[in-house]
Amino acid sequence: MKAELAGAHKIAVISHFNPDGDAVGSSLALYQYFTKEGYEVKVILPNPVSEFLRWMPGMEHVIIAERAMKTAEKALKEADILFIVDMNASHRSGNALQPHIDGSSAFKVLIDHHLSPVIDCNILFSTTLTTSTCELVYQFLEGLTGNNDKITTDVATCVYVGIITDTGSLSYMCNNPLTYLIVSELMKKGIDGENIHRKVYDNYNESRIKLLGLCLSQRLKIMRPLSTTYMYVTLKDLKDNHYSVGDTEGFVNYGLSLKGIQFTAFFTEREDRIRVSFRSKGNFDVNQFARKHFNGGGHKNASAAFYYETLENALSYFEKVVEEYREVLHPDNFQL
Repeated sequence: MKAELAGAHKIAVISHFNPDGDAVGSSLALYQYFTKEGYEVKVILPNPVSEFLRWMPGMEHVIIAERAMKTAEKALKEADILFIVDMNASHRSGNALQPHIDGSSAFKVLIDHHLSPVIDCNILFSTTLTTSTCELVYQFLEGLTGNNDKITTDVATCVYVGIITDTGSLSYMCNNPLTYLIVSELMKKGIDGENIHRKVYDNYNESRIKLLGLCLSQRLKIMRPLSTTYMYVTLKDLKDNHYSVGDTEGFVNYGLSLKGIQFTAFFTEREDRIRVSFRSKGNFDVNQFARKHFNGGGHKNASAAFYYETLENALSYFEKVVEEYREVLHPDNFQL
């Protein structure tokens, strides 16, 4: 990698559609690091970022492909090195960007924590045994020099955002001592953990709060015999409440907060498809569930998919297939 960096001038970084805190954090951490090292770095995100992430250092330099596709294509074409972060397949960046990723002649580096990466690349830095892609980015950057002397406060801030957003503020998928050692090192770099938390979690739109209230009061379905819940929002709900990108981020987690629940889903109706998010506790594998029934995937306790029929059919289908797991999801088989 050091040889490729020595001969490179232009670096591009790209992540997945609907970029979350880990996608944005890992992209901007690489941007901050390599810009300071003297490279020309372009960060490409497929579509706009949620408002509660737009404060992050370097965000003003991000290319939003949905708004500037020609600029994004040019950056990908001219890159000497292409970092692909927080996605295991190029189609996750969207149909418009996928051919430019696949067809890029750049030296490709994949940094990711999802299962079964299928992107053809020169360097693959991928494992599911980590909280986030940001945690891997930290290890990658530290490994370039053998220490973290070149990791600035801005880099550390971006990495920290990815770790806390992909773990619900270190409340799940975080039983690894290395994670806390890395967080400790980030603190030593001068980040303000309390301030970052406020910016991420206490910086929501009014529309988000109204949608959350609607979901919890009117859209929550509890299936006690199956230790399962689900919620949904209709397209009309989104329009009536003046939805902004990212407003429903994390709503799926509320379904797991009920006592005795080990599996939950959240359905969001769009113009042409239904987005479905799955979460679980313990040993119920929602990655396998999403793959088998919804052609989706992700992690053992967090996955997602798209469903290309009506919302009514999506909910009905979910209730039907969950019945296949009645024995596995029986309340007697679940303990905190």
